Order: sequence, then structure tokens, then C-alpha cells
Amino acid sequence: MIIIGITGSIGMGKTTAAHMLRDMKIPVHDSDSCVHELLAPNGAGVLPVGTAFPHAYNKKTNSIDRKKLRAALGDDHEKWDELEQLLHPLVQAAQQDFIKDCKSKGINMVALDIPLLFETSAQERCDHTICISAPAFIQQQRIKERGMSDDDFIFRMERQMPDAEKRAHADFTIPSGAGLAEMRTALESVIRTIRSKNHGNDHLPSCGR
Repeated sequence: MIIIGITGSIGMGKTTAAHMLRDMKIPVHDSDSCVHELLAPNGAGVLPVGTAFPHAYNKKTNSIDRKKLRAALGDDHEKWDELEQLLHPLVQAAQQDFIKDCKSKGINMVALDIPLLFETSAQERCDHTICISAPAFIQQQRIKERGMSDDDFIFRMERQMPDAEKRAHADFTIPSGAGLAEMRTALESVIRTIRSKNHGNDHLPSCGR
């Protein structure tokens, strides 16, 4: 199985790329959605996160109130680091389950949508990496359309590798600032290249190594 790691800074179009991959019949595991599930009622992340941040725990639903969690975290990098240390192993375990399930169905290519791909060294568990990128002014425009404050945007960017570094680390870069058609064409080309490179290769590393 070919494992592709998809990453990109906030507002770069990573989610759009994931939708395009699914349209190409390539299953995608979304790390952000996984975190939401982990914190939902009876999720695997409720106990550890609720223990570390009790004010965010909702006893009635046995879930984590994400708004209260965000308030508890504030702009404290140490608290964010603590949260990530609790959640990342659980997300990785979910990725492994996702991969195993896809393998059992005979699927030969999957993608892992991981915002902090390089920051967490997750690229070591992938065969190829793709960075989704756009010019800074487009990124900022998209962020404003989401209603995110400048302070929140700056804080989030402080916790991510700069776009230029992501592009330098990635095997492929997909530009998302020139329109959906151009983005789709570029992504399809990269997928064809990856399939061609790995055609007939029975000794690919896998995310389970």
C-alpha cells in the first residue's frame, strides 16, 4: 500500500485537496475530524483530556466541551503542547486502524491529512508527502473569510512550521491559489507520478513500520 502524507498551513487549501483525493477514489484520514471524534461523547480522548483540563469536561455527555477547552488553553504554548501529547498517540492509533481497514479492502493507496505532519515527524510513517500551498495574501484572505481574528491566526502560525519549510520538506507541492481547476490538475499529475514510481514495487515502507 502507498501511504501519502498531506499537509499545509492553515488556510492553504488542505481540506480542498483531501476532497479532491476522495473524488479520485483515494481514501483520506482527516486528523482534525479524528480529534473531534476523540473528544465527542465517550470518545477515547475524553478521559485523558478531561483529567488534564477538568473545566472542559462535560459530565452529562461524557465529552469535552471544545469551546471551554479552547478557553482553558488560551495562548499558553505549554498547555497546547500538553494537549497535543495526549491526542497525537490516539490520532496515530486511529490512522493505523484506518490503514488496516483499507488494506483489508484491497485498497492500494491512501492519504493521511495531517496538519502537523513534519512538526511531529509523521512523514517517517509515509511513503510520499504533499504540501498544499498558496501565496500569503490568499491565505490571509481565506482566514478572514473564516472569521478568525488576527491574534488567533498569528498564534496558530507560531505553532506551525512556516510554509516555505513545509514546501522544502515535502516531496511534492500543490499550489492552491490559482483556482480549483489548476489545483485539481496539479494534484492528479502528482498522483500519477506517485503511482508510476511505485508500480510493481512490493517493498514499499508502510505507516505500520
